[in-house]
Amino acid sequence: MYKVVFPLSLALLYCSPMTLAAATNKAPKLQLAKVYQSTVNLDQFFVSEKLDGIRAYWNGKQLITRFGNLIYAPKWFTDSLPAVPLDGELWVGRGQFETVSSIVRKHIPDDGEWLRVKFMAFDLPHNLETFANRTNKLKQLIRETSVRHLEYVEQFSIETQEQLDSALAGIDAIGGEGLMLHRANALYQSKRTDDLLKVKSYIDEEAIVLKHLPGKGKYSGLMGSILVETKSGVRFKIGTGFSDLERKNPPSVGSEITFRYRGKTSRGVPRFASFMRIRDEF
Repeated sequence: MYKVVFPLSLALLYCSPMTLAAATNKAPKLQLAKVYQSTVNLDQFFVSEKLDGIRAYWNGKQLITRFGNLIYAPKWFTDSLPAVPLDGELWVGRGQFETVSSIVRKHIPDDGEWLRVKFMAFDLPHNLETFANRTNKLKQLIRETSVRHLEYVEQFSIETQEQLDSALAGIDAIGGEGLMLHRANALYQSKRTDDLLKVKSYIDEEAIVLKHLPGKGKYSGLMGSILVETKSGVRFKIGTGFSDLERKNPPSVGSEITFRYRGKTSRGVPRFASFMRIRDEF
């Protein structure tokens, strides 16, 4: 692998030199999304696929998770990235969250595994322009960098709820997680904001595992379901979404999980709740 050297003038194009981040293990101040509500004007937003990966911040020297943990990527992976802060996701493909999570958590990186990983960049967090300008400059930067494992998250425009619904259905059909809406004229804000919205065909939430319940029939001898409690104190069972391996080794009692559902009953119990993953703030 060859190290790509970027002249100072190129870095200045995308970011003021005073904003270049130093190496740190503090949690980066990233822009976080709110949940989409159908009252927004869709023609004010760019749309992109929501990627089911590990959120990663490149500070020009290191890859860091949103919670401030250093990601031990191979030297060849980081040496070829530009000296410009980037916001994005480490991703190996749709429905492969557990795979990429396993790869990036290792303190001794496996080159063969990292060959599968792409850094999907969707923003320039230290650029002081609108998202419309930032995304154009990001696309130009990635094209000029020309590194196989660095890709631009494509943005497109829509105007109506029907177009949004159609785009979401298309993403669902290929196993995607959902869509992201970026307000075109918004500046990057290091907080949760309605200038960045997530759109899913389901809702996800967290809960604490209280108990394992035995399976029956084909799941005899395995975990059949888990009893969980949400932050609001609602208790219910989740029995779907688990692989056979997860039924053999279910989430431990006391651990926090993420589950998906579609609406709630009058008592606040999630409908059609399905296990997604163990929540771990990496």
